[in-house]
Amino acid sequence: MQLARFARRRYTPFWTPLEPLPNLSAALAGPELWIKRDDMLGLASGGNKTRKLEFLVAEALAQGADTLITVGAVQSNHCRLTLAAARREGLQCQLVLEERVAGSYREDASGNNLLFRLMGVERIEVVPAGTDLAAAMQRLADDLGEQGRRAYLIPGGGSNALGALGYVACADELLAQTFDLGLRLDHVVVASGSGGTHAGLVAGLHAAQAGLPITGVSVRAEQAPQEAKILALADEVLALAGAEVGVPAAAVMVEDAHVGPGYSLPTDAMVEAIQLFARYEGILLDPVYTGKTAAGLIALVRSGRFAAGERVLLVHTGGSPALYAYQDVVLQDLQG
Repeated sequence: MQLARFARRRYTPFWTPLEPLPNLSAALAGPELWIKRDDMLGLASGGNKTRKLEFLVAEALAQGADTLITVGAVQSNHCRLTLAAARREGLQCQLVLEERVAGSYREDASGNNLLFRLMGVERIEVVPAGTDLAAAMQRLADDLGEQGRRAYLIPGGGSNALGALGYVACADELLAQTFDLGLRLDHVVVASGSGGTHAGLVAGLHAAQAGLPITGVSVRAEQAPQEAKILALADEVLALAGAEVGVPAAAVMVEDAHVGPGYSLPTDAMVEAIQLFARYEGILLDPVYTGKTAAGLIALVRSGRFAAGERVLLVHTGGSPALYAYQDVVLQDLQG
């Protein structure tokens, strides 16, 4: 696949690091754990959506858009990064925020809500769970059209085929890094939410015939529908990229045991995972995505899923600003 034929903005001038987690690996007494630091990607406080926005914003600019419109939850990392990309490009940005938990939006909240205000979001529309989000975005776009402006609509998480190319590129980057380091990986674990990151990695690794299995830890959906969504999107990505292969269903694996009571709602395992990564490795995870993903990884290690001597990589998809909206939760029961 020749990704260079797609227009791309570059918001990160380097490969994100691959780092060992020796202290956590020793504490869990299981496989050798590694982490890919996509929390260090460019734009405001980093995170996986930056890779997707490189392709999506390039298309927006090519279409002459003056405003980006997107959707997300009330503490959406994707909305934060879309707003940051708009500011980098001199564009306006409007957000549709879905209250997936009733009453959870507070304009004066910390975390990403603070950053929305700091970076000067033009408009926020808060809608209840279950709202037709595509229609809500289109209404904002229509309002702008009546003013002679032009909007570019970005789906939740940037997770369409074009956005997911960012994680096809990440798969290529990862394989090049491991070759340079002489690092043989046995498994990859990543958050599985809106799907673009998971599907892009599946597509990229499969197209490269890497033989490297990947497990997505669901943060919202049940296993069967999430696996179906990831498989369909991975095939769309490969078709867009011009690959003549499809993804076998067996390449898509989702663990759904760590969603807990619902999207963004805390679990004890998530809190433990955030505390362990902070205390053993000085790495910050977020409560919505990476905290639950790390909880899934830790559970897989403790269950014996991975053998001693294997190397397992966690893709850190960022999101740490949301920590500051959950401080009472993530600090519970900590000593010292």
